[in-house]
Amino acid sequence: MTARLAFFGSPEFAVPSLRALAGAGFEVAVVVTQPDRPVGRGGRMAPPPVKRAALELGLRVEQPESVRGAAFRDLLRKLELDAGVVAAYGKILPQGVLDAPRRGMVNVHASLLPRWRGASPVTAAILAGDTITGVSIMELVLQMDAGPVVSRVEEPIRPDDTTGSLEARLAELGAAELVRVLPDWLEGRLRAVPQDDAAATYCGLIRKQDGHLRASMTAAEAERAMRAYDPWPGAYVLYRGDALRCWRGRPVEGPAAPAGTMALIGGEPAVRFADGWVALTEVQRPGGRRMPGRAFVAGERGQLAPQVGLA
Repeated sequence: MTARLAFFGSPEFAVPSLRALAGAGFEVAVVVTQPDRPVGRGGRMAPPPVKRAALELGLRVEQPESVRGAAFRDLLRKLELDAGVVAAYGKILPQGVLDAPRRGMVNVHASLLPRWRGASPVTAAILAGDTITGVSIMELVLQMDAGPVVSRVEEPIRPDDTTGSLEARLAELGAAELVRVLPDWLEGRLRAVPQDDAAATYCGLIRKQDGHLRASMTAAEAERAMRAYDPWPGAYVLYRGDALRCWRGRPVEGPAAPAGTMALIGGEPAVRFADGWVALTEVQRPGGRRMPGRAFVAGERGQLAPQVGLA
């Protein structure tokens, strides 16, 4: 079917959904994304990934600093939209925006709602040790991620998944599910099911300091944090006063010792956490590249600091 849509999205996660809508023949009347932002040490202005994709597709792009003004609502109304689609836009949409399309709005959310409502569902699922996650297509309401669910599709979390690898799979999965269910939802043949609010769990924005590994973590929790905080903000310990990024690790056997102790175990650097040791199999010094833990040991000439700083 032909439907006139507005698409709201910003990061790489949203790009497959935008491309899928365009490829399936939906009329994307406008793409709304975050303003260009400075990135890197040089502060060069860079567009969001969704803007780049939209321009490649020849679509109209709007980048409002705020979506709460009357001018933006009027713009949407004048487009005579059938529906809106949101995928990781990055801002809460007010009721006036949600009401602008004839049929309302749906959201592509990277969890099996009501589990992991909020801004970082992929990271939260890995941190928690979940073995299954997925994507939910849901109707948008004012309360965050609380709207009725149109459909869910599951995806296993692999033992070596990072937030980056899992999010990439969920982005493609969500895009395929979106174009599969959207026609029936638009025509009223597919009705959304209310969520069980009592079963909801929540996750917030990830902060840079969250990457600092904690002394209270078990070895399993520390290993999951290394994967959950890849690619951002990166898990780390303080080594000789600097942040040593810990990208990969594995629990190993070792002697009893206080949390924060560092030792050489099986030729690799290892850190003691609350209940055991984690060998650091991939690390990164400040300003350097990722390297195997054994290469780090070689650079230290085998003389590791006896202690690292944990939060």
